[in-house]
Amino acid sequence: MQLSFNNGAAQTLAQLPSGSLAYLLRLDLPEEISQRLMELGFLPGAAVVAAGSAPGGDPRIFRVDGSEIALRRETARHLYISSQPLPESDQL
Repeated sequence: MQLSFNNGAAQTLAQLPSGSLAYLLRLDLPEEISQRLMELGFLPGAAVVAAGSAPGGDPRIFRVDGSEIALRRETARHLYISSQPLPESDQL
């Protein structure tokens, strides 16, 4: 499944349909939260797959760096994604 973009508007991880793949562009969260997510594999350029959600839809489960991690939708709204991989020079 491909990620579509509406009028160039930035998409977030919270909008990624289940089973879809996207690439993380940036995290827009306080430093301590961003640092913890990066330790878990949510790095710019990382491939992320929306793997499902808990009953009721929150939290959502994402596959990143070989792990499945549950994130609340509110947190996922602050992780910006792209349908295309980042150029090597933009990755950490």
